[in-house]
Amino acid sequence: MLVVMDHESEAASSRILVVDDEHSIVDAVSTALRYEGFDVSQAMTGREALAEAQESSFDLIVLDVMLPDFDGYEVASRLRSDGVGTPILFLTARTTLEDKGRAFALGADDFVTKPFSLAEIVMRVRAILRRSAGGTSSSGTSDELRFSDLVMDTAAHRVWRDGVEIQLTATEFRLLRLFLLNPGRVLSKSQILDHVWHYDFGGDSNILETYVSYLRRKLNELGPPLIHTVRLVGYVLREEPET
Repeated sequence: MLVVMDHESEAASSRILVVDDEHSIVDAVSTALRYEGFDVSQAMTGREALAEAQESSFDLIVLDVMLPDFDGYEVASRLRSDGVGTPILFLTARTTLEDKGRAFALGADDFVTKPFSLAEIVMRVRAILRRSAGGTSSSGTSDELRFSDLVMDTAAHRVWRDGVEIQLTATEFRLLRLFLLNPGRVLSKSQILDHVWHYDFGGDSNILETYVSYLRRKLNELGPPLIHTVRLVGYVLREEPET
């Protein structure tokens, strides 16, 4: 009886993202996890997975390797490079040691090969959540990002400058988060579009310039400029030296 209550308590506070391009698998895994009391969201492409993982806070991602746009390895790599340390359980039909090694090298917490039983998925999900409970994420990242007088709480989706809270849209938040993860580094327009809007091509740079302008306006109301244009290249987050 006590074990059941512990499981219910664990599930009630855990959010899981299930990513697979097969409707039957997404539905089956999601249904099994919801039956156990977990809060489950779904995605069927790499872009959807990235958008969900960066806009919402999850305790675990169940991630298929084979996706229609880019594979699960690429999704995991981009999440880790963006500082998202959410535990990942890979699902795949690949069984070679090389595939498993690649998954774990990208920060996977576990690896399940297809075909699998739903009971096994539930058990492995619980095991990962127990290991990660009460600690930092699998990549050791913190929920707080800081630069100069800017503070971002990535879990709560809140931002302050000089102690004053700034209201940002979801896109502005993702854009600022990318800058805070790369202080002093010049980011090209294509890099920013790829990470914030998940474009795999040049994209429309006008949308980027518009959002940079929105973000600058909100930040500059509370202090000197921090986001600077690097002509013909892109943008950089840095403090300008006093003159």
